[in-house]
Amino acid sequence: MDLVQFIKKDLIWVQTPCQDQTELFAEVSTRAASKDMITDQFLEKLTEREAIFPTGLQLENFGVALPHTDPECVTEQFIAVLTSEAGIPFKQMADANQETTANLIFVLGLNEPHSQLAVLQQLMGAIQNEEHVKALLAAKSADDIIETLSQVVLHLKGEEKL
Repeated sequence: MDLVQFIKKDLIWVQTPCQDQTELFAEVSTRAASKDMITDQFLEKLTEREAIFPTGLQLENFGVALPHTDPECVTEQFIAVLTSEAGIPFKQMADANQETTANLIFVLGLNEPHSQLAVLQQLMGAIQNEEHVKALLAAKSADDIIETLSQVVLHLKGEEKL
């Protein structure tokens, strides 16, 4: 399974105006709920999980976050993608006492363990390459994000260079 198959154009925000996690999680939840992709508990569980198990990652020059929640809160799998030039504060996965400013956020709405593992491996491969992150942050539209992630997946599979 490729992560691109879970990317939904309607769940991509290029340069989101959200300024914090509360706004970001509410925005994603509202839109996913309007498409019947989540249960009523998604927002609450997403917020709770992020508070207990933060997902912020500080890369060399960028911050990334991968918030997600319990599979039973997802009725149709998706990955929401958000970019933010100013960044959104997230506690770091490795040390919850430290924060990172996430410029790239993937909200994972996955409900099958095997697909979650494969997608996480592809996402980690994508964000560990600074050129991939730069390309995603330079995207001007949802189509640019989808095209860039498609190329990243091909690159990770060794089928095409990015």
